[in-house]
Amino acid sequence: MGRITVAIIVSLWVVPISILVNHIVPQPYMDEIFHVPQAQQYCRGNFRSWDPMITTPPGLYYLSLAHVACLFPGMSLVKAASSFSEGCSTAILRSTNGVLAVICSVLVYEIIRHLRPNLDERKASLFAVVLAMYPLHWFFTFLYYTDVASLAAVLAMYRVCLKKKYWFSALLGTLAVVIRQTNIVWILFVCCCEVINITLVDQRDKIDVDDTDYSVRKNSRPTPKNSVSNLRKRKVSTAADTEIRSMPASSVSSQNYTSGIIHETKVIFQKLWHMKLEFVVSFIPFIMVFAAFVAFVRWNGSIVLGAKEAHAVSPHFAQIMYFGLFSVLAMAPTYCSFSQTAEVFQSIWKNKSVGFFRISLALVAGFISIHFFSIAHPYLLADNRHYPFYLWRKVIKAHWSMKYFLVPLYVYSWLSIITRLGKVQRKIWVLAFSLATAAVLFPAPLIEFRYYTIPFFFLILHSHIDDYQSWLIMGFLYTAVNAFTMVMFLYCPFHWSHEPGTQRFIW
Repeated sequence: MGRITVAIIVSLWVVPISILVNHIVPQPYMDEIFHVPQAQQYCRGNFRSWDPMITTPPGLYYLSLAHVACLFPGMSLVKAASSFSEGCSTAILRSTNGVLAVICSVLVYEIIRHLRPNLDERKASLFAVVLAMYPLHWFFTFLYYTDVASLAAVLAMYRVCLKKKYWFSALLGTLAVVIRQTNIVWILFVCCCEVINITLVDQRDKIDVDDTDYSVRKNSRPTPKNSVSNLRKRKVSTAADTEIRSMPASSVSSQNYTSGIIHETKVIFQKLWHMKLEFVVSFIPFIMVFAAFVAFVRWNGSIVLGAKEAHAVSPHFAQIMYFGLFSVLAMAPTYCSFSQTAEVFQSIWKNKSVGFFRISLALVAGFISIHFFSIAHPYLLADNRHYPFYLWRKVIKAHWSMKYFLVPLYVYSWLSIITRLGKVQRKIWVLAFSLATAAVLFPAPLIEFRYYTIPFFFLILHSHIDDYQSWLIMGFLYTAVNAFTMVMFLYCPFHWSHEPGTQRFIW
């Protein structure tokens, strides 16, 4: 088992299902009607042409050019394409995402092996294969959308950053932003992760153990001055260091959680100030990328390229709530178990006054978000090809009170996520992840579950779910969902009376 095995297993479903999709749906569908013609313009060398309805940069089209360039000699040899532009068919362009999906699975495997060096290789392979079946990622593997390419670029950036190759990581981060603008947030998040790893590598957390009513205290080791002369050469990825950074705790009270964040933040800023020159030199490639992005937004007048009116930045805080519940359901074997529920309530009960105050505050914030910052985008209300259309009408809008009854579920979902992450990750890391997720999701006015893919991958990769049973159940559930959505897409078409053409159900 290993990266090659993972790539082969993922290829075993990518290839035949891609052939099936291209056979039944040979023409561009949904957003492909914008992306495919635009990529074909690039294949003809017409780089000045741009469809004003496209909201994302042309990164996917550049990757497709490289992909077609690799395939063209073979296509020319077997007379499948007489010219480069002829090789840019819908099927070939879609196959770009098929290749990237296989690359994603290998990247996931390598990230797992880096974060969990003591994890069995077979487990890491199983985890990577199951994650390759995550329904939102799996479905768009077979269409010409930006989601798979965006995930591949972000994962590659993160993997390379973990290896301390900051210039290369920043280059991949640039590619990620050129594919989708919101990936600038994940560049900042990856930088934060690396800063946390470097500055807190010698710190030890206080671990509260409820069952035995004692705490284990670990002292910090002073960092010699000559050990930080070159951050890129520091080795913080050994098995021992990884276990230190991911030291579990049986329960974390609200009070200790807050004090832990304050302490870790203080340590980080102290070390940043002490090693400011080294950090600036090491992270300057990321600073350059961020500065270029800010300059672009100022020049463009918006983060969105085209259709700015339909995709204007809006305070959609309810989107964050939806992500929490969706992610917990996607990891139901772990997050919806009795033991996990008991652990969440135990963490609240440990310090009842503070815990109940925070629960009350979270519920109030949830109700405010749902009441004042829940956006019904015109696309959501009008397009019955998307599953969110039916969830909105049949669940959230089933009754005027339904959206409020769901708030406790949203709050529980986020409490479960934070409790789980708090056991295996540093408290400041959990805060950084939550802020990054919020920064990506709350400006998006349209409910699109595919926007959740990257934060979900970061969440599950750092949740340290170890048992085979949970992963096997998740794999079974993902397979069932994927089979259902693909059957609905391919074999249950329908028609609109007001518009010609065949319509299909899609995420």
